[in-house]
Amino acid sequence: FNASPDLRQQINDNSVLQPNNGIRHSPILGVFITNGDIDHIAGLLNLRESHPLSIYATKKVLSILKSNSVFEVLNHDFVERREVTLNESILLKDKDNNSTGIEVEVFSVPGKIALFLEDKNKGNNFGTDPEDTVGLKIIDVKTKKYFFYIPGCAGMTDDLKNKIKGAPMVLFDGTLWTDDEMLKAKVGVQKTGQRMGHMSMFGEKGTIEIFKNLDGKKKIFIHINTTNPALLEDSNERKKINEEGWEVSYDGMEVNL
Repeated sequence: FNASPDLRQQINDNSVLQPNNGIRHSPILGVFITNGDIDHIAGLLNLRESHPLSIYATKKVLSILKSNSVFEVLNHDFVERREVTLNESILLKDKDNNSTGIEVEVFSVPGKIALFLEDKNKGNNFGTDPEDTVGLKIIDVKTKKYFFYIPGCAGMTDDLKNKIKGAPMVLFDGTLWTDDEMLKAKVGVQKTGQRMGHMSMFGEKGTIEIFKNLDGKKKIFIHINTTNPALLEDSNERKKINEEGWEVSYDGMEVNL
């Protein structure tokens, strides 16, 4: 789910992602992209070695890949693009249409068009539409166990609350601790979290506060920015998170439902 620019390192660090049947083999059968940001699509270029692969995304996100010729290194004879539709479920299959045993429900969440596609002439939303950022309900076909994967979210709507209420597990956008965090740190793009399409962990309208009434069984922050003090295990922010029943994800983390 999403292809980070770090994908090659992730493959190197995790044996389950490494070739086990010849030098051109990969156990990675597909990639599901939740928006067109660089940190979600750049890693696709690490999967260009003519291995059968399926890419799942909305029509809007697939159009981003199509419009940038560098992604044509993902040979269409081997790498199939599969369009998904909002508010519908899709069975994930390998290139030969065999079921992977995973079903995914796709739904729009508040977000923002990818930074490099912003158009200031299209108003405050810069041309954002509902297909730019999606969340996923990921379901085991056999057991019907499920969890939610929402790596980018700019706000909590009533529809989203109702959807994830009581979920056995939610992997949720943990980019920033506070909205002005990157401004204060004076790093990278000088923008607020909201401007970049992310909720903050902390605050009256922050994720921690909003989730208090959603009865989630397991809550894990993902997509965490390097400026976020919650990354530090001995920080007060990490203590606060743990007190509220949250976990912070880390490289190589494994979770059983």
